[in-house]
Amino acid sequence: MEAVLLARIQFAFTVGFHFLFPPLTIGLAWLLVWMMWKYYKTGLEFWKKTTKFWLKLFTISFALGVATGIAMEFQFGTNWSVYSRVVGDIFGAPLAAEGIFSFFLESTFLGVLLFGWGRVSKKVMFIASLMVAVGSTMSAFWIIVANSWMQTPAGYEMVDGVAQLSNFWAALFNPSTLPRYFHTIVGALTTGAFFMMGISAYYLLKLKKQDLFAKKSLALSLIVATAVCLIQVSMGHWSAIQVAHTQPEKLAAMEGLYKSQAPAPLKLFGIVDEENERTVWAIELPAMLTLMTYGDLKTEVAGLDKFPKDERPPVALPFYSFHIMVGLGFMFVGFTLWGAWLLWRRKLWDNKLWLLGAMFMIPMPFLANEFGWIAAEVGRQPWAVYKIIRTVDAVSISVPAYQVLISLILFGLVYALMFFLWIYLLRKEIHKGPGITDEDVKEVAQ
Repeated sequence: MEAVLLARIQFAFTVGFHFLFPPLTIGLAWLLVWMMWKYYKTGLEFWKKTTKFWLKLFTISFALGVATGIAMEFQFGTNWSVYSRVVGDIFGAPLAAEGIFSFFLESTFLGVLLFGWGRVSKKVMFIASLMVAVGSTMSAFWIIVANSWMQTPAGYEMVDGVAQLSNFWAALFNPSTLPRYFHTIVGALTTGAFFMMGISAYYLLKLKKQDLFAKKSLALSLIVATAVCLIQVSMGHWSAIQVAHTQPEKLAAMEGLYKSQAPAPLKLFGIVDEENERTVWAIELPAMLTLMTYGDLKTEVAGLDKFPKDERPPVALPFYSFHIMVGLGFMFVGFTLWGAWLLWRRKLWDNKLWLLGAMFMIPMPFLANEFGWIAAEVGRQPWAVYKIIRTVDAVSISVPAYQVLISLILFGLVYALMFFLWIYLLRKEIHKGPGITDEDVKEVAQ
């Protein structure tokens, strides 16, 4: 295989693996804020032990996220040196800001959360939990800024073949920053809520212990999950409209739209035939793509026939990834509404089918995040930075394919070990439990 293909595979693998952890920790961080608030207001051991339990799971995942993120960024200097030379002056700035303004904030106050028990006041501990959540959310903002600039570059000018910043605010709030940021943050809250929800259901259904802890955690995470899943419908729609206006060939790929149409149908699913440039066995809603994108039935939606073939993205991978993500999103809405209805009727704890479903739902938001990322990144191809530099031209010219392959294999082995370590540590802490006693439960009842 060529070096450029191997470099792409390596970057996709390392970023995809890293992307398991930030959404989880962002979501858990905000849930921890609420729990720390309860401890701050009540001073009860129950809430202290509940918070410390979820904090342990957060910390394990945070550590894995940091380790994988560091390794990921080294590739810009090894496999993608031309990319770094051409756009590094702009792309590197938000990455540096993420480290200076966000990561240090998050990691510093995480240290307070881990080692401050009994040493600082409950108020300081609550503030520390809030700062961890704010830091993680700010960290995501700077990363999204960098990636969004690759999708819809703005605020720059080309000088001697190098992109130089000409308008900071235009680059910061480029056309896709805010839609993609809020879409990602809501996805992170969904991931954290489903994670807590599934583990709480596991306590009730399988371990059959720590009932009050599991019920309180499950109720909180279910309420949050229901709200954010409903919000995500509008966030996803906002992001899709932005793509339609700024990256129309990506929208065409994600919708399997080869021929421009007015009005254009919305494909619920289908089979992409790239060789013959068509989507067969398609299940469609007539005119809905035009209506949802432009608010009328007259505007033409650009198909792939509007673009030169060498500027078209692959179709199958963005199409399937996008539709799986959307399908999972609506499944989340249905499942959480069902759970909220059971909670309202006070029948949730006895519904074994729903509890079992919550357990099996734990990995689904992770998959939705990954498929959304695949649709966004593959849909940008053949551009590393949209309309500025092609991916094939961004790779390092001095790194041979065999060296990339060796590092890819090593990354695979190390990351496999890290994944199993993550699962092992989570499982160990879950089976150990929060250590809540009968006396702690009685205090809550009083």
